[in-house]
Amino acid sequence: MRFFAALAGYAAPMFLILSPILSYSDQAISMHRSRSSAGFSLDIPLIMLVASIFRIFYYPGAKFDIALLIQSFCNIFIQLILLKIALDHRPPPSSKGGDAALPFVGAQDGLWGFQRPYNFWQWRSPKPYWQFLLSLFISLTVLELLIAPFHSLYPGYSALIGYIGLSVEATLPLPQLFANARSRSCKGFRFSVLASWLLGDAMKMFWFFTSTTAIPLAFKLCGVFQAACDLIIGIQYLMYGDQQPTVKTQQGWPYSGGKPHLAGSYSNGRQTPTGRRTPLGEKTI
Repeated sequence: MRFFAALAGYAAPMFLILSPILSYSDQAISMHRSRSSAGFSLDIPLIMLVASIFRIFYYPGAKFDIALLIQSFCNIFIQLILLKIALDHRPPPSSKGGDAALPFVGAQDGLWGFQRPYNFWQWRSPKPYWQFLLSLFISLTVLELLIAPFHSLYPGYSALIGYIGLSVEATLPLPQLFANARSRSCKGFRFSVLASWLLGDAMKMFWFFTSTTAIPLAFKLCGVFQAACDLIIGIQYLMYGDQQPTVKTQQGWPYSGGKPHLAGSYSNGRQTPTGRRTPLGEKTI
């Protein structure tokens, strides 16, 4: 047991640091070469950027393992590049997969067809995306400077920041899980990706609960939730396999094939509830 704990203590941190770049660099290169982000979900950079920014501001109060902090910076670096490429190469509305990549203002989104308030993260112009991220960073910086001097208040604030960031990151597998359940198919979801997820979860959980360095409870709880979601996706893969998806008719759409933008797909990704596909290895381990 000591040998495996020592091995995980060296291998897991390195794997965690490199996983953001390894997971997303291929997707970024592919979109840049094809000059199209059709099929790529802009929600992926949103989730990972928000989670990583919150994790960085969580560090001063929690002083968790430095590898997890470095991973957050790597995440921000690759996700900013990915978002820039995706926004630069969004297809026009009339093109195949256009709705899947924008997504368009006013389009229904999510599992139950709800519309996001103020069309959040569905803007036509690239400028609001950067404004939101900059505003989030500035707001957290101001709060950090204002609350840090109050030693009785700061620990609770820091813990809240950590749980918010890690909870946001833990939701990343949910769209895929719900999409599989809804379509009763895992078509387009590569087994190699699933295997890497499960292996990464196993390594991460072993390291979290055996590490001698500081791993806050928030990391462990959200890590367990994420691993459970990945395990359920694995069970779905065994149950559904690559059978053709069952598309249910959406009320309000003129034909039984579902929403029009479901016709466009990316062959190297996974289908999400809105017909978009997420990149290969979309999730940071």
